[in-house]
Amino acid sequence: MYILNGMGYGMYGSVWGFLLNILIILIIVGAVVMLLNRSGYSAAPGNERLVKIEKDIEDIKKTVEEIKSKLEEI
Repeated sequence: MYILNGMGYGMYGSVWGFLLNILIILIIVGAVVMLLNRSGYSAAPGNERLVKIEKDIEDIKKTVEEIKSKLEEI
């Protein structure tokens, strides 16, 4: 974290930077899942790992939305 005049600046020093990092991670994971789906992987019974990853992505999206709503309340 970079400190300038006692104020925290930089992508890692604030709540917005944290949310930006989570958003970037979600975009990357979503792109990977989309590419896997296009290449022939589907939610068939043999692909439990892919189904688990998709559920985890949905859970992460819900968590980010909850964090955003709590920040808006503040």
